[in-house]
Amino acid sequence: MGRRAMKIAVAPNAFKGTLTAAEAASCIERGLKAAMRGVRVVKVPMADGGDGTVRAVVGATGGRLVTSRVCDPLGRKVAATWGLAGDGRTAVIEMAAASGLALLEPGERNPLVTSTFGTGELILQALGRKVRKVLIGIGGSATNDGGTGMARALGVKFLDRRGRQLPSGGGALRQLAHIDAGGIDLRLRGVEVEVACDVDNPLTGPRGAARVYGPQKGATPAMVRQLDAGLRRLAEVLRRDLGVDVEAAPGAGAAGGLGAGLMAFAGGRLRPGVDIVIDAVILADRLKGCDLVVTGEGRMDGQTVFGKAPAGVARAARSLGIPVIAICGSLGEDAGKVAGVGISACFSALEEPVGEADLGRRAAGMLERCAQQVGALIALFRIARRVSARV
Repeated sequence: MGRRAMKIAVAPNAFKGTLTAAEAASCIERGLKAAMRGVRVVKVPMADGGDGTVRAVVGATGGRLVTSRVCDPLGRKVAATWGLAGDGRTAVIEMAAASGLALLEPGERNPLVTSTFGTGELILQALGRKVRKVLIGIGGSATNDGGTGMARALGVKFLDRRGRQLPSGGGALRQLAHIDAGGIDLRLRGVEVEVACDVDNPLTGPRGAARVYGPQKGATPAMVRQLDAGLRRLAEVLRRDLGVDVEAAPGAGAAGGLGAGLMAFAGGRLRPGVDIVIDAVILADRLKGCDLVVTGEGRMDGQTVFGKAPAGVARAARSLGIPVIAICGSLGEDAGKVAGVGISACFSALEEPVGEADLGRRAAGMLERCAQQVGALIALFRIARRVSARV
């Protein structure tokens, strides 16, 4: 009987700005197969709740992408892509597709008026498909409205003292007098909402949404004070009108307070993004029977251990006793720290200094060639081990 072919799981994150997770996985697969005769490769493109999460979950589960026209942060119509997982009952949404900072020109950034309404519209689209679970990645927001725009799309009213609807955005929240949630979409009942969140910032205060993240969204110091006061007022009215206290909840301040809004209005549960993706793609089942796991990302450094996809993959593999190596675009400071989460060796695909303009064109080839060299090393080790066993 011949030797069993080696089985390797390839589970990288996206190489930001150059390769999607699926493209990176294919490059690594080609390189390994070029060096290792008969190797079996299981590709599981990964994400950590940010950009690429929709495509990673859709690809790994055999689902499909859906494009819907919704409002961008300033109320203009934009085509936003979201996903339905292979079970047909799970929707995957990246709020940045509708309410992200990348949708605005630098001069348009103004969290006093930007809104998460489009994200709420994406949730409505998912509810229309009769899903039972909604996964939402909330990174990259352009907003600081506490999720009120999202809730407004779902049927919630935010009223001033004269009973008028407040304008969109975080700037008007100081005038909030009453929240009427009587018209919220009843289809939310029985739908599990999981929120990919990797920060623990509260809604308000020195570490809150406005003070920590407002400036990168265009807020001046005066605007930051106004936005923080508005979020405080939102928290007060939520406690009084809905009996919900989310002001100090870890992660409530994520995405300009969308974390708080999803908890308060959609019963959202905040979890580390990579954990949500690991569950959604059923990673543990896909790793069973593998001899090795290869993960990776564009740049691996000391920050990788804090909620990034390769660290999550390594933890899952370690629980099954499977060794892990990483093939990355480049290795940064303190990359050796990843050994602590179970990544035994790291390899950089960068062959020489490459300008940003050329990186996109050359990334796939460099990654494939690096994977081929790693495969040759693995094959050589296996030969040496067999020779040693015969001696």
